[in-house]
Amino acid sequence: MGDGACANPKSHEYCDMENTPFPTWQDCAATLVAVAAGRLPADLVLRNARLVNVQSREVLEGWDVAVSKGRFAYVGPDASHCIGPDTQVIEADGRYLIPGLCDGHMHIESGMLTPAEFARAVIPHGTTSMFTDPHEIANVLGLDGVRMMHDEALMQPVNIFTQMPSCAPSAPGLETTGHEITPEDVAEAMGWPGIVGLGEMMNFPGVVAGDAKMLAEIAATQTARKTVGGHYASPDLGPAFHAYAAGGPADDHEGTAESDAIARVRQGMRAMLRLGSAWYDVESQITAVTEKGLDPRNFILCTDDCHSGTLVHDGHMNRVVRHAVDCGCDPLVALQMATINTATHFGLERELGSIAPGRRADMILTSDLKTLPIERVFARGVLVAEDGRCLVDCPHFDWPEAARQTVHLGKELSVEDFEIPAPAGANSVRARVIGVVENQAPTKALSAELDVVNGLVEPKGEIAQIALVERHRGTGGVVNGFVSGFGYTGKMAMASTVAHDSHHMIVVGTSREDMAAAANRLGEVGGGVTVWKDGQELALVELPIAGLMSDSPAAEVADKAARMVAAMADCGCTLNNAYMQHSLLALVVIPELRISDLGLVDVTRFEMTDLFEETR
Repeated sequence: MGDGACANPKSHEYCDMENTPFPTWQDCAATLVAVAAGRLPADLVLRNARLVNVQSREVLEGWDVAVSKGRFAYVGPDASHCIGPDTQVIEADGRYLIPGLCDGHMHIESGMLTPAEFARAVIPHGTTSMFTDPHEIANVLGLDGVRMMHDEALMQPVNIFTQMPSCAPSAPGLETTGHEITPEDVAEAMGWPGIVGLGEMMNFPGVVAGDAKMLAEIAATQTARKTVGGHYASPDLGPAFHAYAAGGPADDHEGTAESDAIARVRQGMRAMLRLGSAWYDVESQITAVTEKGLDPRNFILCTDDCHSGTLVHDGHMNRVVRHAVDCGCDPLVALQMATINTATHFGLERELGSIAPGRRADMILTSDLKTLPIERVFARGVLVAEDGRCLVDCPHFDWPEAARQTVHLGKELSVEDFEIPAPAGANSVRARVIGVVENQAPTKALSAELDVVNGLVEPKGEIAQIALVERHRGTGGVVNGFVSGFGYTGKMAMASTVAHDSHHMIVVGTSREDMAAAANRLGEVGGGVTVWKDGQELALVELPIAGLMSDSPAAEVADKAARMVAAMADCGCTLNNAYMQHSLLALVVIPELRISDLGLVDVTRFEMTDLFEETR
């Protein structure tokens, strides 16, 4: 995989990624051999470490490593023969030396940050390799957007590999996206230097039904000998699950129970256990290893979605590893799940994921394997972070205006756009309600008796109103419904142009006036998240790039995100990381009930459904 700088794009064909490539193993094999033999001096030698060997799952006392050309040359008990007059020598002083951490499945856009600022945020936490699926921007800008993400990723001082998005739209016929991804797009992207596979195959009903388009995307990926990402968001582990596995997905991160993890590895898939800002699925599945004794090499830790506040204040993959250990996992096993297991899964075991000759010199010094303080981080043999500070530049891509002008409402929205008329003559209705489940991606399909006042259906109690506002083509369309679980009180509204996966605008509120004001505010600033109460804006996070990301420093975005969370709490919200729940209310591939620009979606049947069950 190369990495290099890019010019401003006009199409996805503009950029030569081989301008300043990171040297391959074969490019520098002669030098590595000479350094290991003592004929040439190393660039860097790190001495007297307690080396964590994830290949053999053991701690090796008093070992040294020698680095040349950004790769490990010698790994052994004494590297004194590799030291020359210009060799940088660092004393580990008996601290643990572990491989740089790998995130096996994630979406950079969920951090509200561009790849550069995401890298800057996670480098101090020891993440040196990420496998990212930019399907959020694919829904907004199509293949051009994917190429922009891919190219900025390759400019970074750490390894950011890209999986070509597979499903835009995620569920054809149930939503309308800004752009569509085709099998031809997938086949083209497989030739890009930073592409390692196909992003999560969310249209699992399509795969199960033998949909030609989905199978063509999988075939193009397998023809390129790259990895197919999975996404089977259903509790049904019967024939449908087996049919999905037969289609070719090689992993899955949608498991929420021990039985899910076991079922996946038994079918030859890797079980990805996620801990994101709102997804807590490690504890419920890691017992497959800690109690059932399954082979841990088929388990991978990942984050999936982390917002900027989590990244800046809580951590990234170091947070996931610590959590796995807290859940009873042996620290060495947890580290395998966050390093070598991930690299092996993507066919990169000979390139990264371990401290071994020829691999990229990505490593961390830490004084404890359970609490995992990240004291020094090296990427490609360069000290990139120390004691929580990023020490390297993370280059920015020059994002074009087309990527910054993506919120098209078509008109100024009014209170009337958020009214829900009752059927003629009805005094009350029984309505379908989206039920948010704390710390999990699935929702519940609920129903509630709601009052009709002056011909309009009104939310009540814990039930708020939800609206999806079309923002790609300026149609002025608004679809209204109801949602429960946020705990909002008083008159308020929250709007966001982050609305997985179609990324229209989601507005949740108890006041139609505030809902209209919040939606218009995001049209004015070009996208982001805003919270309103009693006619006043409490918080705003501007996300000008595709309405999904900011290229401001991560700390600034995290600060605004913290004010957003505080504003939600001020409006009565009690959920943990409720913003992530808000952003998934339009995700029409995860059961049970969602909203799209076409209406309310029953995701257990994958069909549209009516808002009202009955009227009286």
